[in-house]
Amino acid sequence: MTELTLAAAQTVIAAVLAHAREKSLSPMAVAVLDARGALKAFAAEDGTALRRGEIAIGKAHGAVSMGVGSRTLGKNAAERPHFIAAVTHAVGGSLIPVAGGVLIRGGDGSVIGAVGVSGDTSDNDEACGLAGLAAAGLTADPG
Repeated sequence: MTELTLAAAQTVIAAVLAHAREKSLSPMAVAVLDARGALKAFAAEDGTALRRGEIAIGKAHGAVSMGVGSRTLGKNAAERPHFIAAVTHAVGGSLIPVAGGVLIRGGDGSVIGAVGVSGDTSDNDEACGLAGLAAAGLTADPG
């Protein structure tokens, strides 16, 4: 299993923020979690809304907890709202079921972490996460 390094997580964050600035998006918060769901790296741009950090962490944490990207969790929430409500409770409330939480897969296909991005539309958040992972040479799985 490939390990998610701090250097790789920091590269993801820098690339996420660079992509957001290139696209003139709203200020972003980005969190990178390891396979255990522990925070590996985090950044919030000047001007982010008060709780964007918690939202970014919730997107990534939900993805790691369930083994699917937060976009898929959003689809599940629409189809099975009671299930997602129960899972959100089971994971301590840290699950945000909208796009922007992207799994990171190792060379063997195992989950080695996730990136969560919040600040703009969910689609733009996810695009930033994908750009960050690509820049770090990591395999993205948006779910």
